[in-house]
Amino acid sequence: MTPAPSDTTPPLGGRVKRIMDLAIAVPMTILLAPVMIVIAIMVRRDSPGPAIFRQTRAGLNGKDFQVLKFRTMVDGAERMGSGLAVDAGDDRITPLGATLRRLSLDELPQLINVIRGDMSIVGPRPTVPSQLAHYTPEQRGRLTARPGLTGLAQVRGRAALPWSERIAIDLEYIRDWSVIGDLMIMLRTVVVLVRPADTYRGETGGFDLPPRDADDEETPPSPK
Repeated sequence: MTPAPSDTTPPLGGRVKRIMDLAIAVPMTILLAPVMIVIAIMVRRDSPGPAIFRQTRAGLNGKDFQVLKFRTMVDGAERMGSGLAVDAGDDRITPLGATLRRLSLDELPQLINVIRGDMSIVGPRPTVPSQLAHYTPEQRGRLTARPGLTGLAQVRGRAALPWSERIAIDLEYIRDWSVIGDLMIMLRTVVVLVRPADTYRGETGGFDLPPRDADDEETPPSPK
């Protein structure tokens, strides 16, 4: 069983994983900077609004951070329609946004998150803080790793997997973590990007964790 994190739980992989993250993210950011500038300009021209979309996500040990993405939907889309849930054909997705999502190019700004230390190249995909209230203590073990640009669940089904299955795969990744394992996931990610699929939740994906009963939580006795 993967232990639930505390505020002092060290990140999965420690210094070795962090050095590997920087060794990949820094040169990639420099190399891809011209591409990201062009995409940012195209996003601004495609529809009104900022080029970069920022959203609060739960990171290492449940600490909030601002995840960065190229905006792929109309400005303010999270307050419209189905909110955070996005399906293929969603009319909030911009014409350019559909292409960016299909090729996962909207995630490129997260290289900055990796350099900052908010994220890792490989790890569980970041979740929104409100979903953590549905996690069991074992599922909270997912938070002992920095969120990743890609991960084991990403190469096994991406958004088409229900969240309960994605979390189980993430816990498997954490239990079996190794440098070689991370490198293999990176290689498998290239294959996924070349043949993009499962970008949207479809009929099988989506958040499926039930609300947790307050009685299930371990609470200290009330003072007498």
